[in-house]
Amino acid sequence: MKINTELPNNTKVTSQSKTRLKTESVNLYYGEFQALRDISLDIPERAITAIIGPSGCGKSSFLRLFNRMNDLITGARVEGKVELDGIPIYDSTIDVVELRKRVGMVFQKPNPFPMSVFENVAFGPRRHGRKNHVELEDIVEKSLRQAALWDEVEDKLEQSALALSGGQQQRLCIARVLAVEPEVILMDEPCSALDPIATLRIEDLMRSLSDNYTIVIVTHNMQQAARVSDMAAFLMMEEDRAGILVEYGPTTELFTNPKDKRTEDYITGRFG
Repeated sequence: MKINTELPNNTKVTSQSKTRLKTESVNLYYGEFQALRDISLDIPERAITAIIGPSGCGKSSFLRLFNRMNDLITGARVEGKVELDGIPIYDSTIDVVELRKRVGMVFQKPNPFPMSVFENVAFGPRRHGRKNHVELEDIVEKSLRQAALWDEVEDKLEQSALALSGGQQQRLCIARVLAVEPEVILMDEPCSALDPIATLRIEDLMRSLSDNYTIVIVTHNMQQAARVSDMAAFLMMEEDRAGILVEYGPTTELFTNPKDKRTEDYITGRFG
């Protein structure tokens, strides 16, 4: 079944929207096991794209394609094209460190480093050669403001990041990503370990960040996908457990008028 991945009109994404990330006939293998099969879609810039689907269908594996985190798994190999701004990122000439600077990632559980709030945010810029302390102070403040955390931690910059609440830690991790000035932010179930209030703060933050960044989020929470995303892709497993793309389109259309009955069954809770 061929999936139409054109970008129909909606409030934020239009047919003229620039494609930031693209996959074309992508197959992902872990050794002999095929995790993803023949996935093609275009992800628009400055919008939020949600990846939804039942557990085990390859959502996180798909997300990790875009910053080559799957490279760290023994036996992983990718067939097909994965592009960032039209450049194939699995080409042998690609600098993976530079790629991961452009494509940052926020993980499921907050993972601040066991160091101060300041040093958490300054860590990336330091590794990329930014040594001037005044410059680092500016980067840290700007990143914490972008992550809607500055007002809560401006007097705690030298305290351990591990002393922050779970929601604050996750926003700190987002600030840490923002500090290296990425173009794309990948989020792998960033709210699954948070309470409802912290979750809503992260969702509000995602919406504001999408004015300047391309965001791709994996979520099991259908309400969250409906609330925050502009585009949504529904993945599911075939009998051999390979993940396939069932449907992709504007979130409002996918949730209110899905074209595939399997999408409707999943969204309405009939399976998954």
